[in-house]
Amino acid sequence: MNKIILAAAASSVLLLAGCATTDTETASKVDALTNKVDELSQKVDALSSEVQKNQTASQSAQEEASRANERINNIAQSYTK
Repeated sequence: MNKIILAAAASSVLLLAGCATTDTETASKVDALTNKVDELSQKVDALSSEVQKNQTASQSAQEEASRANERINNIAQSYTK
């Protein structure tokens, strides 16, 4: 009876030790993935900021082009009158 209890206790200790190693490995993998996610989030934030700047510049250029076209149209109309 004591041998069975001793064997069960020894096997449970080995089983728990194996689980602890797996948890450490899993935790390190989760940490690595968390770091990658943080890095990618920073890159996405930087890219979205660049997109916003480009949209603003594009809108400004479009407005300037519209004003230039109006000036050209006004000049052309003054010659035809």
